[in-house]
Amino acid sequence: MLKILSAEWILFSPEEKPYKHGCIVIEKDKIIDLGPKEEIIPKYQNAELINLGNKLIFPGLVNAHTHVPMSIFRGIAEDLPLMVWLKEYIFPIESRLRKEWVYWGTKLSLIEMIKSGITLFCDMYLFEPEVIKAIEEVGLKVLAGEGLFDFPSPSYGPLEKGFELTQELLENFDKHPRIKIAVSPHTLYTCSPETVKKCLNIAEKYNAKIHIHLCETKDEIIEVKKKYGKKPIQILHELGGINENLIAIHCVKLTQEEIELMAKKDAKIVHCPESNLKLGSGIAPLTEMLRAGIKLGLGTDGPASNNDLDMFSEMRTACLIQKGLREDPTVIKTNDVLNMSTCWGAEILGFSDTGKLLPGYKADLAVLDLSHYSMQPDYNPIALLVYNAKSGLVSDLMVDGQWIMRNYKIISIKEEEVIEKVKNIKEEILFVLSKK
Repeated sequence: MLKILSAEWILFSPEEKPYKHGCIVIEKDKIIDLGPKEEIIPKYQNAELINLGNKLIFPGLVNAHTHVPMSIFRGIAEDLPLMVWLKEYIFPIESRLRKEWVYWGTKLSLIEMIKSGITLFCDMYLFEPEVIKAIEEVGLKVLAGEGLFDFPSPSYGPLEKGFELTQELLENFDKHPRIKIAVSPHTLYTCSPETVKKCLNIAEKYNAKIHIHLCETKDEIIEVKKKYGKKPIQILHELGGINENLIAIHCVKLTQEEIELMAKKDAKIVHCPESNLKLGSGIAPLTEMLRAGIKLGLGTDGPASNNDLDMFSEMRTACLIQKGLREDPTVIKTNDVLNMSTCWGAEILGFSDTGKLLPGYKADLAVLDLSHYSMQPDYNPIALLVYNAKSGLVSDLMVDGQWIMRNYKIISIKEEEVIEKVKNIKEEILFVLSKK
């Protein structure tokens, strides 16, 4: 049956002005029409009419980089530089990671992302089949990849098994409508050039995305140069890895020459401002990247280094830090970060049929409640999305024409069960840490 959604405001795409008192028409999983109420409703008299009232319907947000199971580590190590945080706290506890922790940590993060209006995200972690299992049950979309390292993983064991698992996932999910697989070497300081080259070969064989952390900190660049005599970008370029399928995360420490190389090769970059700020990694040269024409996404990073999965907050931060850093409020605009968080992010992850609410696109959307005091007055709905909205103010979420959350209630997750499981996992983690 056809559905017609109407609301006070509809944002069809970041390039278009929000439409007041509009409608979108959904057939199965796609949008087939849009326009004013007085035209659309008479045109589809047999459709189910859903009037959402004083709300803003907008394209589902895209969290273009995260590690969703890491919600179970939120708050476990704070106020530390990246390398200390990672090597002295996160890697040791991850060496004893359990797959059931990953499953329930994913469920916890999915709750948070749904309530932040996210319909699609990109994940890199361990025991990734457990992540995918949770996502299949809940109904969101993902570009997922098992994190690959030179050292043994608690998930797959030796690296060769990691390559096998990645190829198995690529084959098993080749035709899945909501799940795509990336090849995910962790970084150039945890993966040798030989390992990265093998990853590139797999990606080429399956025409898959390469998802890698790159040039996040000055320490990373020093460590890689000490090991291999070259900077990370130079190594990746010589390996043939800077190309249209590259999704490079962070890129805080890029030179102008490296930015131009990334643009020339049509490589993609995902900006994670809050995690970079919290870990003291620095501020990425976002305005230079935009000026160079690089296709950019926005991500929260993991909920252990952010410490949340709120894309509204991420958009606000991305805007504000560039304006303050450059002492110029015009260097980046709300439309820029909204593009990064919707259609650009979706394109980067290989989901080019989502990110806009236009005919032919998938019906992946979120609904913001404008009745909250912080959402009034509604002169500028795009500014409300970027500067005012917060996780928890999304009342409804739809993926492929199916409601995932309706009237603030998530349909496919028992929230109380997830919270109880995570409380038990916390006790198990504390016990493991006490045995260090």
